[in-house]
Parts: sequence; C-alpha cells; structure tokens
Amino acid sequence: MAFTPQSLIPQNNSSKGLGITLYTYKTTDAKGTIDSSGYFNNASYILEKGDIIDTVVFTTGTPVGCYRFYVLSNSAGVVDVSDATAATSSFGDTD
Repeated sequence: MAFTPQSLIPQNNSSKGLGITLYTYKTTDAKGTIDSSGYFNNASYILEKGDIIDTVVFTTGTPVGCYRFYVLSNSAGVVDVSDATAATSSFGDTD
C-alpha cells in the first residue's frame, strides 16, 4: 500500500520553520515500507527536518505496532525518515 496523506494528522500548531511538528499516522503498511526513503514524498510540502511521526500499524483492523519516525531530510521533494523506534511491540490489556 502507499502513503495516505489524509492519515497524516498534525497534533500541534508549530509554525513552519519555527519548531517541530508532531504528527500521528495510521496505516496498514509494514514499518520497513514506511521507513523507506521517499515513502512520505507526497507530504514533502508540510514535513520538515526534525518533525516527528508517531505511527500505528494495523492489520485487518487490529493495531499490531506503534512506531516513531523522525524526518531526517526533505530535499527536492524527497523525504527520508529514520528507522522505526518501537513505542510498543504489542497491544494488549491485562484486565
């Protein structure tokens, strides 16, 4: 599957160039696909170096992983993000 721009939601109102913007993103793509250079190219007009993208990966409607990506570069419309940092490797409830 490809990047879905409508699923990239800013969570704060950082002025462009004046701070870091935190985004949330929901997808069915694997983390290895997401952290490939160019995955977020269709959002190059809003993403800046240093921005944070908290991502939840779903499989058949069930969350299977939560990852944090950092925008490493955005040059000539090509966005590169860091390798995934796992926020959690599994979802569950013990009660």
